[in-house]
Amino acid sequence: MTPPGPTSARSGAGAAPVAGPPGPPEPLPADVRLVLDRSVRRQRDGRVLVGGAPLRAMRLTSAGRAAVEALLAGDAQGEAARTLGRRLVDAGLAHPRPPALPRLAEVTVVVPVRDRPAALDRCLAAVGTGVPVVVVDDGSAEPASVRAVGLRHGATVVRRERGGGPAAARNTALAAVTTELVAFLDSDCAPEPGWLATCAAHFADPLVGAVAPRVRPEAVRGRAPARERYAEARSPLDMGGRESAVVPGGRAPYVPTAALLVRRRALGDGFDPRLRHGEDVDLVWRLHGAGWRVRLDPRATVRHAEPDTWRALLARRHRYGTSAAPLSRRHPERLAPLAVRPGPAAVAALLLARRPRSAAALAAVQGAVLARRLRPTGVPAAAALPWPARAGADTFLGAGRAATMLAGPALLAALCSRRARVPALALLAAPPLREWAHRRPRLDPVRWTAACVADDVAYGLGVWHGCVTHRTAAPLRPRWR
Repeated sequence: MTPPGPTSARSGAGAAPVAGPPGPPEPLPADVRLVLDRSVRRQRDGRVLVGGAPLRAMRLTSAGRAAVEALLAGDAQGEAARTLGRRLVDAGLAHPRPPALPRLAEVTVVVPVRDRPAALDRCLAAVGTGVPVVVVDDGSAEPASVRAVGLRHGATVVRRERGGGPAAARNTALAAVTTELVAFLDSDCAPEPGWLATCAAHFADPLVGAVAPRVRPEAVRGRAPARERYAEARSPLDMGGRESAVVPGGRAPYVPTAALLVRRRALGDGFDPRLRHGEDVDLVWRLHGAGWRVRLDPRATVRHAEPDTWRALLARRHRYGTSAAPLSRRHPERLAPLAVRPGPAAVAALLLARRPRSAAALAAVQGAVLARRLRPTGVPAAAALPWPARAGADTFLGAGRAATMLAGPALLAALCSRRARVPALALLAAPPLREWAHRRPRLDPVRWTAACVADDVAYGLGVWHGCVTHRTAAPLRPRWR
């Protein structure tokens, strides 16, 4: 298989196409209120908005400032104000608050399953009886047990004689779906009440193609094992508690289909059945490329059963890593282990060379240049000056995690060298310790760091495995900007 060229609405040769939204981008619906992202700071008496991820600044006219106030109050009736609202949402500076639905939109819940009847029973009990459910038995060894559980909860059960993976199972269900929306839900998930209504409200916007709730591990109580406390804070399915637009390279670059509500018309032919892992990332990126908006709304929550041993947890991460190579063929440049800009890279290199004063001086010069360039936009110099230092630190941390994933054995070997010990230890330990300070997990820093390193190495070994299997080095190369 040769790598496809960059495409917008397709994931490569033979991939399932998705349909784009109707017509060009249009203003937000009139009854949608906005809230600013919590990173946004209003400067110059509200005429400059600074924030988002990636960080950006937007300068407003007097009319624009008034329009923002109306959007935040839910009182923006003019088309110009709602067009500005669309720009704010697309830029990640604001998030929509659609009104609650008077009734739940037509939606079908699709649950792929292979064996695990007890988990399926728990999942369907949490879904309830208010919506139609299609259970796809993907080649279970004991189909009678799966069928009995599905029928007991009033679900339609579709049987695949031979297992084809979650992508193929979901596609099988799509043939039976006639509703406007389809909710994909893994059998080891249990949604909390109200998740469908919260996510479905976003579809009042005709450009929204998919909405994801937050997928969190099951609640951990008391003195739980270290593995459970680690998974509670760092599950790969949990995209965090901050509302976000889902954009490649953004704060939420993708969302899992462990729980995902999608507009049926946007799905086209559905998932790529050739992908046993990463099929959810592929779908979300194709939706984005076709022009649909995809959102993460953590006000809706779905609980997910995490692996019950360290071995199973690390094996899952290894499997996820194997998807990097086929995804990089379908979506060139989107799966680089590190995005590098010259200025922040130079600051990070000086830090790695144990020259913190030189790094600070270079960051200060870059900050002064940036402040001068941004002066016409109205961004205060005090706000712009720290940006290069933050970018350099983030590049250092990103390089450390990428090195741990893809060159873990080399880092461990470097720890035995007196000359390279300090830089290697910084690359290895700084990213987990930064996460520990940010997440505050119920685990001490030493065990947390050890678990993070093992987790990242397992993922990296999966990446290398996939690269060898698919004969590509694309997921190993950093992206220069």
